Amino acid sequence: MELIFATHNQHKVEELKKLFPPYISILSLADINCTQEIEETGKTLEENAKLKATFIKYKYGLDCFSDDSGLEIESLNGAPGVYSARYAGKSKNDDSNIKKIWEELKEKSNTKAQFRTVIAASFNNNLELFEGIVKGNLIFEKRGEKGFGYDPIFIPYGYDKTFAELGDVVKNTISHRAIAAQYFLNRLINLKKA
Repeated sequence: MELIFATHNQHKVEELKKLFPPYISILSLADINCTQEIEETGKTLEENAKLKATFIKYKYGLDCFSDDSGLEIESLNGAPGVYSARYAGKSKNDDSNIKKIWEELKEKSNTKAQFRTVIAASFNNNLELFEGIVKGNLIFEKRGEKGFGYDPIFIPYGYDKTFAELGDVVKNTISHRAIAAQYFLNRLINLKKA
């Protein structure tokens, strides 16, 4: 089975490939020669995930899925949320985004946050959503070499290391994207059995 992952983000593609069994081949937008950047104009993670999946389904007629993920900080009323990748500007610079969050949190004692992913899957002429959440705390130093985005400053509950320190093996069992992907995979397996 081939599924198109509606993203140009190779980090996400590699992460998902490790989560899915070998009989499901995950292809990126580059694999189908789609160079167009799909604009994320939604006001929620759900809207953005749906936009990308719907775009690929209608333009290419292929079963596909997409995701949108965000860091939601309790003391910032859920910000940056849907704007996580471009929180400090359109350049989508991880270091700038982290610095902006540190600036906004410096007067606050509450550093509770959660990563949330919504996967929108378009298959069998249906569009379904799958959500994954992992809760934790933010820290005021970057730790670890693995991961991307906010991974170096996020420590999930039950651990004393950041996502960037935990590495792929651990992260891929507990992350927001892994949880959403598992719900999606379970749905695919159930469809295959039916």
